[in-house]
Amino acid sequence: MVSILDIIGPVMVGPSSSHTAGACRIGRFARSLVAGEPESARIELHGSFARTGAGHGTDRAIAGGLLGFAPDDERLRESLVLAERAGLTLSFANAKLRGNHHPNTARLTVRGGGHQVVVTGSSVGAGRILITGIDGFPVEVTGAFPTLVFIAQDVPGIIAAVSSSLARQGDNIATMKVSRHHKGGEAIHVYELDQPASPQAMEAIRAIPAVSMIRSIPRVS
Repeated sequence: MVSILDIIGPVMVGPSSSHTAGACRIGRFARSLVAGEPESARIELHGSFARTGAGHGTDRAIAGGLLGFAPDDERLRESLVLAERAGLTLSFANAKLRGNHHPNTARLTVRGGGHQVVVTGSSVGAGRILITGIDGFPVEVTGAFPTLVFIAQDVPGIIAAVSSSLARQGDNIATMKVSRHHKGGEAIHVYELDQPASPQAMEAIRAIPAVSMIRSIPRVS
C-alpha cells in the first residue's frame, strides 16, 4: 500500500529523503543507545551512501542525528561544524559491509558516557529506516515505535520477567524479537511498545540479574 509519505516524502532539510532524512534518523537512533552525549563516532558508509552520500549531505545528516537534530532541523546544514564545537569527534569511511545490505546503509560505532555501541542501519525510502544490527546482533527495528532494547543472559524466564514488569505498569508490547548467538550466551531483546516504557518498569527490568544493558529509545521522528 502506497501512503502519501511515499509520494511527497517527509518534512526535512533536502536534498534526498533517503540520503538526508533517513540518514539523520539512523544517527538519532544510535544516539539513543549511548549513555549521555556521544563523544566520538566512526561512520562507515556502504553502497549508494558511499558512492553519492557526500553530494547528498549524508555525512551532515548522520552528524546531525548524532547531535539529536530532527530531519527538518535547519542546523543539519552546519552539523559537521556544530559537532566539532560540541566536542563530538567524527570520522567517515567508505566500506563494503558483509552480508545482504540495502544500498543506503551505514554502520556507526558510537562512544559516549563510558559506553560503546555499534549500530547498522539502512535508509529504505521516504525517510524511513530499518536498523538491522546492534552490537553484532541481528535486529529489525523501524524506529516507528518507542522501543525497549536490552541485553540479557539467555536464561529461562527472562521474557516472562520483563513482560510482567511492563504489564504491571500498563506498558503494552506491540512487537517483540529476541536474537542470540548461541544458547546460554547473551541475547538482545527488542520490544516495540505502544508508549515509552515507564520509569518504574525500567527500574524493575534493570534490577533483573540477567540484564546487563537496557535503553529506552523514543520514537525516531
